[in-house]
Amino acid sequence: MAVALRLTRQGSADRPYYKIIAVDSRVRRDGRFIEQLGTYDPMKEGVNYEIDLAAADKWLGTGAKPSETVKSIIRKARTAAAK
Repeated sequence: MAVALRLTRQGSADRPYYKIIAVDSRVRRDGRFIEQLGTYDPMKEGVNYEIDLAAADKWLGTGAKPSETVKSIIRKARTAAAK
């Protein structure tokens, strides 16, 4: 099973809100997921994400492939945690 770290859309029309999830890569965008790792709110100013870096590292260590957006969020979270 190939695992991907990606976003699933929540919220209403014109008010997107995303959950960061670990999912089988063959499942549709809003389908069943394995684990929720965090959230991303593009409508919010400033720090608009929340992610469990330990869980993300666990999945990346087992070979999960993050999407470009999730990769960017993880990079920002690690930079913020280092400060």
